[in-house]
Amino acid sequence: MGQGHIQTILTPNGKIEDELRITIPDIPPSNNKYMGRGSTYTQAFQYQSEKKKWQSVIGWLVREQKWAQNPFKKAVVEITYFFKDKRRRDPDNYSGKFILDSLVRVGVLQDDSFGNVELILKGDYDKKNPRTEVRVRKSE
Repeated sequence: MGQGHIQTILTPNGKIEDELRITIPDIPPSNNKYMGRGSTYTQAFQYQSEKKKWQSVIGWLVREQKWAQNPFKKAVVEITYFFKDKRRRDPDNYSGKFILDSLVRVGVLQDDSFGNVELILKGDYDKKNPRTEVRVRKSE
């Protein structure tokens, strides 16, 4: 399916910081997919189905890594999308909602509100290996 790992790093001040890195061999759909297309019922059903898919994949990857940390109360979450083409995309259409909600659900994050999470979104290009890379690290 995907790959992931937990890495312990040493910061410049000598403090040990745990972080979680997972690679998902897919990219979540653009937020535009669920805005103003089809019936409200159909949109809601498709949205919930997609959300469950992402929760399942992220849950599997986190459990595979035997994540044993307590949920991070405050964290920096960096999401990098590697698209298969260089088409122009807006970052606000790839907000990370499915990913953040999944990280809360599986116990990596305590809460994904602004007061607890600093979110960094990036986009890149990899024609042969489109994917989503997620890095979560504890913040002060």
